[in-house]
Amino acid sequence: MLDNLPTLSEVVKLHGLDANKKLGQHFLLDSNITDKIAKLTTPLEGVTVVEIGPGPGGLTRSLFKIGAERVLAIEMDARFLPALSDIGDASGKELRVINDDGLKVDIAQHSSGEVKIAANLPYNVGTKMLTNWLTADPLFWTRAVLMFQKEVAERVVAGVGDKAYGRLAILSQSVCQTHLAFVVPARAFSPPPKVDSAVVVLDVLPAPYKHLKELGQLTAAAFGQRRKMLRRSLKTFGKKHGLEPEPWCEACGIDPTKRPEDLPVSDFHALTDYLITHRQSAP
Repeated sequence: MLDNLPTLSEVVKLHGLDANKKLGQHFLLDSNITDKIAKLTTPLEGVTVVEIGPGPGGLTRSLFKIGAERVLAIEMDARFLPALSDIGDASGKELRVINDDGLKVDIAQHSSGEVKIAANLPYNVGTKMLTNWLTADPLFWTRAVLMFQKEVAERVVAGVGDKAYGRLAILSQSVCQTHLAFVVPARAFSPPPKVDSAVVVLDVLPAPYKHLKELGQLTAAAFGQRRKMLRRSLKTFGKKHGLEPEPWCEACGIDPTKRPEDLPVSDFHALTDYLITHRQSAP
C-alpha cells in the first residue's frame, strides 16, 4: 500500500509544504538515501523506532518498507500531520505522531521495549538533542542513526589527534561505539543547504561511562584552551577543586605536558574518576 502513495515531491506540492527556514527544514526526497538510512536501524523485531522531525515522511516510509513494526514520530510542524497520517494508514503498522518540539518530548515516557532513534536532525538543534540522549538517565535507547551537518558528524566520531576531536567526541564515545556511515551531498535536499551532511550510527556500549556531568566540566576546561598543555589548561579548573594539574595528571599516569587533543577517551575518564574520588575524600 505504501507504493500507492503519491511521491514525496507530489506530497510537498499537494499540501503546499514549503520548507520553513526558521525550523531549519531541508527535505530529503530521495528514497534511495532514506532506504539506506532505514537499513542502518535493523534488526527491528520488537523495536520502537523514534523518528524526530519526519517532515513529509520520506524516512518514515523507508522504515516501514524495511520492516518497522512501530514508529513514534515527533513533528513540531503541524502542516505535515496529514501526510504522516496517510503513511500510517497505508503501512498497516503502528505510527504514532506527537505534534511537539523534539527537544521537549520525554521519549522514554512515550515508548516501551527496545528503542532506536532515527532522524535527519535540524542543524541548529542536532548537537543539543544528541547531548540530551547521551546523558539521559537511565539510557532509554540502544542505537541512534542520525544525520548531522557533516562537520558535526565528524566531531562525533573523531579520534585522538584529529582536528575535530574534542568534547563531543569524548562524550559520545564514553556512551557509544560510533561510526560515520556515509556522506549525503547538499544537492540531495530540497532546498539544498549550504553544506553536506553525514549519517552517524551510535550503538550504546555494554557499560557506558557514568560520570558524564563531571566529564563534561573537565573537557570544557581542557578544550577551552586546546592548544595548551594540560598543566596550563587545567590550572584554573583544578584550583577550584583543590587539585594541582601536574600531580593530578601524574597520579593518573598521564603526561601533564600533553595537549588535550592527544589524550584518548580513557585518559579523560581517569582524570574524572580521580577528581570525583578527591572531592569525596575532601574534608
